[in-house]
Amino acid sequence: MSVLDGPREEWRRILLEGTPQWVRPEGDQLRLGDGRSVAESEAVYLPPCDPTKIICIHLNYDSRRVEFRAPELVTPTYFQKPLTTLNAHRGKLSRPADCQYLNYEGEVGVVVGKPMRNVGPADVWDHIAGFAPVNDVGAQDFRDTDAGSMLRVKGMDGFCPIGPGIVRGVDIRDSTLRTYINGKVVQEGAIGEMTFDIPYILADLCRHITLLPGDLILSGTPANSRPMNIGDVVEVEVTGVGRLTNTVQEIPAPAHKVGHGPTNTDAVTRVALGGDWWARQDQAKA
Repeated sequence: MSVLDGPREEWRRILLEGTPQWVRPEGDQLRLGDGRSVAESEAVYLPPCDPTKIICIHLNYDSRRVEFRAPELVTPTYFQKPLTTLNAHRGKLSRPADCQYLNYEGEVGVVVGKPMRNVGPADVWDHIAGFAPVNDVGAQDFRDTDAGSMLRVKGMDGFCPIGPGIVRGVDIRDSTLRTYINGKVVQEGAIGEMTFDIPYILADLCRHITLLPGDLILSGTPANSRPMNIGDVVEVEVTGVGRLTNTVQEIPAPAHKVGHGPTNTDAVTRVALGGDWWARQDQAKA
């Protein structure tokens, strides 16, 4: 059965009595497979997948491409996030004390359900386990290093929160993505606005890379990614799927002055501030 076909089904994963447990939401309770239940408000969430890899696409919403005044895309490009970026619903997002541009990027996460190699676009939906809201967090202060791979920008610990659960039985093509900061909508885009849709992305990747059950594919973010502040509550909502909530905290800067440090150049602020940076350039030229 295709992941798009109903009825809606949601599974979450929590830590209970020191053990990971899969649960189903039932109102304000979470039901375990053994019949017990726990209050949702008291649950300690875990990521609802165990990927062998996390692959992300660049500039997959035209609103974001236009914001950056980039040319129209002919083919997608991708990058990876380390597995140590995985974080969960209600987890903390940590901004090092020497960084200032910790950006949100609300996205739809696609979790692979069956091994995929040379799967064509028409068959992709049958190989997906489900969908989840994801925040592709990035410390844009490191944009001047790593030759565009964004290893340190997007690869710091905890920079890939996902959840609360994984959902199937929802036609994701009809959903809308929204990101909130302290309750205010700061990003919004219909899933149908993607330049390269989900079947294209997964079929493209699995021509040469075997995608395994649990692997996580991030499908892009719309315009208006901006830096978060310490104490901000950031939420990523995908209609019909769920709403992921995290809070920003500060942690100490690295103890050792080794390697490339954070910078505040035009290359950094152009991405961190997006359309706001371009507006400043236009005003300066006027």
